[in-house]
Amino acid sequence: MDERKRESMVAYLRRRMAEFGIKPDDLAESIARDQRRHSKTRYRNAAGETWDGKGEIPQWLQQAMSAGQSREHFAINGTAREVPGKHCGIDWRNDPFAGTRLARNVRSLASAG
Repeated sequence: MDERKRESMVAYLRRRMAEFGIKPDDLAESIARDQRRHSKTRYRNAAGETWDGKGEIPQWLQQAMSAGQSREHFAINGTAREVPGKHCGIDWRNDPFAGTRLARNVRSLASAG
């Protein structure tokens, strides 16, 4: 952003803050509060939903894990790490569709038809 646009934006923000009675200290306090809240967040999805890793697992994370996604996929800043040597994902040995047409890839289905 060039300097002129930056100064224009700063002036606009100052006018709007004065219009709503917001002081710079109020803004700094709000930012600090948000940072404290986000520093406790350990998991976040693409929609912005978060979880601190404590208590009951939220529904959005339960659904993702049921669909085969690992909890560590949603970890923020490496706060949760995968267990070394442990394979994340689906255990295909218990696949109820193993050996059926549903388990074959698309190419083999096309040639079978």
